[in-house]
Amino acid sequence: MRRARPGAPPRGTGSRALTSVGAGSDFGAGLPTDSNSDRATEQEPMAAREERTQSRLWHITLSVSGSEIPLKEVRRGLEQLAHDHPFLLTSRYANDHAEIRYWEEARDLHDAAAVALRLWGEHRSSARLPPWEIVGLEVIDRETYHLRIAEGYGPPPAAPVGVHPY
Repeated sequence: MRRARPGAPPRGTGSRALTSVGAGSDFGAGLPTDSNSDRATEQEPMAAREERTQSRLWHITLSVSGSEIPLKEVRRGLEQLAHDHPFLLTSRYANDHAEIRYWEEARDLHDAAAVALRLWGEHRSSARLPPWEIVGLEVIDRETYHLRIAEGYGPPPAAPVGVHPY
């Protein structure tokens, strides 16, 4: 039996304290656990819960630009990015700009755009990408992408899959 004053932390923990974080309002929304699950179903229809969590594919075109960098360094960085980010479709590049196209899975357009805007910065050091800034972003859903291609006015395929100069 441990002897300590009430409320004192256990020995060896110093000033560390555990805290609790309350569950969000949708915690366990899809998991029926008891008779309360009937009330949860009545409050929120099943279709709305499924729609909220279902992700979609989004076609991303990210354009970056900056000061001139030797082409070999740009290509090496984009090839490493393609290795780190396996969904990368194509990259086109020059010594002062590049365009990256890929598919992103996200719940909605806002999530897809947020992930796309973080891509370049998060991989800048690991892939040794140029210190360029994002100058353009296009995010379209899968249906719109295929409709554009079928009608002949969509984003033309940059090049076959891979990293290619302009």
